[in-house]
Amino acid sequence: MQSSLGGIRVVDFTVAMAGPYCTMMLGDLGAEVIKVEPPQGDVTRSWAPPYIAGQSAYFLSVNRNKRSISVDLKDESNRERVRKLIASSDVVVENFKPGVMRKLGLDYESVRQLNERIIYCSISGFGQTGPRAEQPGFDLTILAMSGLMSITGEPERPPVKFGVPIADIVSGLHAAIAIVAAIRHRDRTGEGQYIDMSMLEANMSVLTHQAFSYFATGRDPEKHGSAHSSIAPYQVFRASDGYIAVAVGSEKQWSSFCRAIGREDLERDERFRTNPDRVRHREELVAELERVFITRDRQYWVSALMAASVPAAPVLNVSEAMHDEQVKAREVVGEIDAGYGRVPVISSPFRMSKTPGTVRLPPPLLGQDNELLEEVQ
Repeated sequence: MQSSLGGIRVVDFTVAMAGPYCTMMLGDLGAEVIKVEPPQGDVTRSWAPPYIAGQSAYFLSVNRNKRSISVDLKDESNRERVRKLIASSDVVVENFKPGVMRKLGLDYESVRQLNERIIYCSISGFGQTGPRAEQPGFDLTILAMSGLMSITGEPERPPVKFGVPIADIVSGLHAAIAIVAAIRHRDRTGEGQYIDMSMLEANMSVLTHQAFSYFATGRDPEKHGSAHSSIAPYQVFRASDGYIAVAVGSEKQWSSFCRAIGREDLERDERFRTNPDRVRHREELVAELERVFITRDRQYWVSALMAASVPAAPVLNVSEAMHDEQVKAREVVGEIDAGYGRVPVISSPFRMSKTPGTVRLPPPLLGQDNELLEEVQ
């Protein structure tokens, strides 16, 4: 089977989530990813419990399709071997605090002397320049400083973080896109380049319509819980046995929605006649709908709304999502033999007709591929 990034070698100095997520995406697309770890390993190897097959579940989640070498970069002879590895590689990715790689002699300016075609991506909290460049960036602090946390959560309640490190993941995805674009540029011109990926900037880019709401009004967007700031009803409601998500995105759907829930009177109510009306009178509308949805279970309401062509879905917990019929049909969840045991995997999302993403290698044991260093001596 062909792969999009077959023949591309990535030297991966990343730890935790943002960098490893980026390099995992490259690995899914066929790149050879060599994870360079300190003697004690990526810090997430110790972020446990829980464990799977004796390994940290957190580490396993973002380190498939990689090989591992364990090396003490404080030792000059080891650094020299790593330089030789980089000289025959295509991409370097690191997510240390700015300045760390320079002290090791492994920064972009040093590396490009070895390999002018190298694509070098630094992922940091705030980028390599500016007054905050030296500050470390963490998922929680980037969510806080990007504005995203201020619009996440229930009204009149404290801001909340997302259930996964979404600021890290957003940054890793942006970095992977930039790297693929840089590979494309190099294919055309022969030129490598440096990528300065700021977590703050990556996450501010996903403010999208909330940023433009501020630009339009000069006012800070508010938290609306699961609700949409500009559409109503478009949120989660409690049924008798759990929660459902309902998305009424047009006037036609509003009419169908009212009939499906047996409340045609709402369609005639002047407060709710158009979407702008419903947004202005959101509290009154939600109060009416909460009294309706609590009377029946999730399956009843989802079936009734979908039959009326109104988007709706049950709010599934993780175990329910993993066993959903669509997830099973698409074989999203599988297993791979890791040598140290069977490890579950979430399949690659890259469903491409010619060069699909694949899970070829299980997350590696620390230093299991150290022979790679011997090969470049």
